[in-house]
Amino acid sequence: MNLDKYPKSIKKAVRYIKQDASKDQLEEIKKLVEYAIEKRTLRL
Repeated sequence: MNLDKYPKSIKKAVRYIKQDASKDQLEEIKKLVEYAIEKRTLRL
């Protein structure tokens, strides 16, 4: 996966998910991202 084309905030988030997030945090992050993507998709 090439992260170079994404903003720095996405790169940092992915790095955090890979390295530091606990299992509980991963579940919460997953819900937040899925919710945001769903809302954005509905607006398109």
